Amino acid sequence: MNAVAASTPGTHILEWLAISLTPGLGPTKARKLVEHFGSAEAVFHASLTELEATGIQAVSAQSIATGKSAELAREEIARAAAAEVTVLSMEDACYPPRLKEIYDPPLVLYVRGIPEVLTQPGIAMVGTRHPTPYGSGMAERLACDLAAQGLVIISGMARGVDTAGHRGAISAKGKTIAVFGTGVDVIYPKENSRLSEQILALGGALISEFPLGTPAFPQNFPIRNRILSGTSVGVLVVEAAEYSGTRITARCALEQNRDVFAVPGNVTNKNSWGPNTLIKQGAKLVATWEDVWEDLPPEVKLALTPPPSPESGGSTSASLFPDEGLPPHEKRILSLLKADEATHIDELVEKLENELSSSEIFAALFELELTGKVRQMPGKNFVKSF
Repeated sequence: MNAVAASTPGTHILEWLAISLTPGLGPTKARKLVEHFGSAEAVFHASLTELEATGIQAVSAQSIATGKSAELAREEIARAAAAEVTVLSMEDACYPPRLKEIYDPPLVLYVRGIPEVLTQPGIAMVGTRHPTPYGSGMAERLACDLAAQGLVIISGMARGVDTAGHRGAISAKGKTIAVFGTGVDVIYPKENSRLSEQILALGGALISEFPLGTPAFPQNFPIRNRILSGTSVGVLVVEAAEYSGTRITARCALEQNRDVFAVPGNVTNKNSWGPNTLIKQGAKLVATWEDVWEDLPPEVKLALTPPPSPESGGSTSASLFPDEGLPPHEKRILSLLKADEATHIDELVEKLENELSSSEIFAALFELELTGKVRQMPGKNFVKSF
């Protein structure tokens, strides 16, 4: 008998964590072990002979039978408590429901931030670490617009498209989840420390399946990609080269029966190979957030609650002189927009036909959206954001 100290009622986090930390056991073997004995708790009441009879490695059976796994779990829980990290088991109500559906879901998730956000509908945004200005601009704009509709933006905190996606959600005061390939207490890359703080401040979360203190081992990042796609209702690819790791996430999404969306790119740019190929293979072409929205399941749309706009209260850092420092053409366009009434793009083009070309208007609106001064509504309508 290997009695394990009592854990949180109903979730058996200590037992699940002990199994996940057992040497020689991966998620698939671990789940089969739990299924064999009927529960995570029952595994620790099995004898060494019974454990070895399941076919697991001798080192795994001995670690469980001698209490070594349980001791590792107790130490990890103490470290997590000190770091203000929540550890979720698959039995926890806050464990992402969609993640449970995949072939090899993590036995436990380490969470910094608000665990409840993991149960909300989200879109995974992935792409190259070296995007073009077009790629990073589209990632930030789409993330901002989708977050404004209440979708959680899920990405991997890597440089490039991931970072742009998180920033876009933050600019909309929306929620975003960063899936780490390190321990949740190891920010990687380090320059995203401020970004991680902003994610947490807005009610988002940093999550990982890897134990605390796990460094940035290269092999961990492809492994975590299944969590990106598995947690989401769909995956949006912005820019990715032919041999990009983004292909792994897209493949995971297809295997997990998730929708795949892609932003088309210039065919002469190597970063366009990924999304353009996915579109050719049937991925939904995305030019605006509405292209993603119209493909969402009805129940997901009903469940979404857009975050409150700055006009409705809430903290805001809006300047008393919001137009200060803007180029003249952006100021001119801003002067024609209202915060409480949408203006169609055609109306702007008509009013400014003697001052600006349509391409200058489109470019200015894009810049104003990126800086959060303008929001695009359905049907190419625009409103002021302050």
